[in-house]
Amino acid sequence: MPRFAFSASAVAVAFALAATAAQAQTEVTAVLAGHAALPSSTTVTAPKAAGPLFATAGKFTDNSRLRSDTLGSIAGITFVGDPKYPRKSGGSLPIKGQSVQGFSGIVSLGQNQFLTLTDNGFGSKINSQDALLMVHHVSADWASGKVTRQHTTFLRDPDHKVPFFIENENTASRYLTGSDFDPESIQVVGDEWWIGDEFGPFVLRVTPQGKVLGVIETVVAGKPYRGPDHYLNGRLPNYPGDSGFEVRRSGGFESMAKSIDGKTIYPMFEWPLWDAQTKAVESRNGKPYTHILELDVASKRYSERQWKYQFEEAGNVAADFQMLDANTGLVIERDDASEGAGPNCPNEPRVDCFTRPARFKRVYKIDFSQPDADGFVKKVAFIDLTKISNPKLLAKRGPNEASFALPHLGPEGLGVVDATHIVLVNDNNFPFSSGREIGKPDDNELTLLDISALVDAK
Repeated sequence: MPRFAFSASAVAVAFALAATAAQAQTEVTAVLAGHAALPSSTTVTAPKAAGPLFATAGKFTDNSRLRSDTLGSIAGITFVGDPKYPRKSGGSLPIKGQSVQGFSGIVSLGQNQFLTLTDNGFGSKINSQDALLMVHHVSADWASGKVTRQHTTFLRDPDHKVPFFIENENTASRYLTGSDFDPESIQVVGDEWWIGDEFGPFVLRVTPQGKVLGVIETVVAGKPYRGPDHYLNGRLPNYPGDSGFEVRRSGGFESMAKSIDGKTIYPMFEWPLWDAQTKAVESRNGKPYTHILELDVASKRYSERQWKYQFEEAGNVAADFQMLDANTGLVIERDDASEGAGPNCPNEPRVDCFTRPARFKRVYKIDFSQPDADGFVKKVAFIDLTKISNPKLLAKRGPNEASFALPHLGPEGLGVVDATHIVLVNDNNFPFSSGREIGKPDDNELTLLDISALVDAK
């Protein structure tokens, strides 16, 4: 028998206090250092070799699933709000050309030059058959607030490296579409681009000219991780139940970091995985969590190591992940159901205000050099993207006041610019997001932040 005995309630309190202390996080302030935008209406002409289908885009986005070739005939309705009171975004489909929209990933090239990755098109495999997959070289002029598209690279598979049927199977150039992959994250790896996909989920290896070199399946210690849109699964529900897969639809590699030495890639699932035993998403102490994987660049294989990242609330997602140094990184954690910074009407659904104003939009600093006994990374501190300090009044969109907000549904891409600055980009889901201004589709905003306080946080 121990010399000192404690009551069960005292032990419970002690454990609760210890858990609270272990999970305590510091909120620090980010400072706006630059702001620029590419208009939501920006388009690019598809390559002639792609064929006439791609002269316009968005022909299959009507809720009826019926094709519409008439430009502007399908009104954009925002994702966020009361379905009984649909709020129009002000945008419409189809459009002439390919929409340079929905930036889901960003890489800094230095000198205010960036690679930006366009999302799969219009949100799903079903409605994005006429949306080509693209990577853009853009430049930001922080003084004028303008983002300029310098060049667009269209992804293609002429050497038949993709192991499944693609939309443009019966063409020589085999340009990839949003019906084939859902590209969400991008890294420059040597002389290649590695792109994280949500459908498989897969990691695509492509040349800077857009040619596919290979598709890496997600297999960890012999265990495959697949979503319902994987070519071996077909069309299945969002969550698997007893269907034999773990990754939620649109829950693959939204985030994908690269080690500082360039030898390792860290793909991260956007949503929690499914636990077949509990028949629910994975969680600890009532909070869901997701996984960070480790992919060796040289062998192109996953190691057996994984880390766990715990969300603050159910319904939150991991939107991007980048490394700061060998041991720490940055994660965008956000809710997936709010947008807008005013005018707000949280207590009554209307179409002239934001029913669900932007609430949980953060960037966390994490340390995964010493995970806890259960494999969870440590959350060190965070910045709130709805409360950015703007002392120099540098905002180019929205109110230019002392406190600046990124009110979008999806702050989606994060790039490390230098030791104290990051750039963020929103996925504007054209024409389905309208979080900056009522009745106007969101532009693609590039936001430069000084995060010195977050970098220094311990």
